[in-house]
Amino acid sequence: MNRDQISRHAHADHPIAAPLDDDSVRRLLERGVPRADARVLDLGCGGGEWLLRALTAHPRLRAEGVDVSESSLTHAREAAQLAGVQRRLVLHQADAAQFTAPHAFDLVLSVGATHAFGGLLPTLAAARKHLAPGGRVLVGEGFWLREPSPEAAEMLGDLSDLPTTLDHVVADGWTPVQAHISTRQELDAYEWAWTGSLASWALDHPDDPDSPQALAAATTHRDEWLNVYRDVFGFVCLILRPTSG
Repeated sequence: MNRDQISRHAHADHPIAAPLDDDSVRRLLERGVPRADARVLDLGCGGGEWLLRALTAHPRLRAEGVDVSESSLTHAREAAQLAGVQRRLVLHQADAAQFTAPHAFDLVLSVGATHAFGGLLPTLAAARKHLAPGGRVLVGEGFWLREPSPEAAEMLGDLSDLPTTLDHVVADGWTPVQAHISTRQELDAYEWAWTGSLASWALDHPDDPDSPQALAAATTHRDEWLNVYRDVFGFVCLILRPTSG
């Protein structure tokens, strides 16, 4: 079972691949989409859930998504067909960090995908290249609630606390105009859904050769969450505008 398969099963009951509930996603899109006929780009779109919700809410909106995963893009196409928005959605199988487009976008998204760019600031640099005048960026990133253990830092990477994260963003030429900090309920609900959905798939398919691996992955993830990073990890989504230019 490869990483894409694990992720697909793990997100079966939580299609937004980040610790956000449906109301938080809706509010962020309401604030992030600047007008009804906006053009939206998701860098690292996965199964396209953010784009599908934006397209459904705005019948004149057009959207594009970029991801390296063929299976995730296939899922996005099928979901767009079911939602009746496929004519307004273009999907690209490509490295999001290297993607180029012939036009600019009013909203550029990258939530929970900053690792693909090498961190938060490189993600913002990539987003800036695609941004139309007056456009906005919606980015989601982890941060430390308190000093992490060496094990947590090694596991989750080079994060900062929230004030330092915002200082870096502002120093990079961005102004936050809205944000959402995931609540404890959202963080826990996401982890329980991730581990529970994957474990349930394994238990429901005991004869599948991938079942033991899936159950082991769910168990390992749950143990790491509860014992290593649950009390130190936070997640913030920022809506940003260029401070100048």
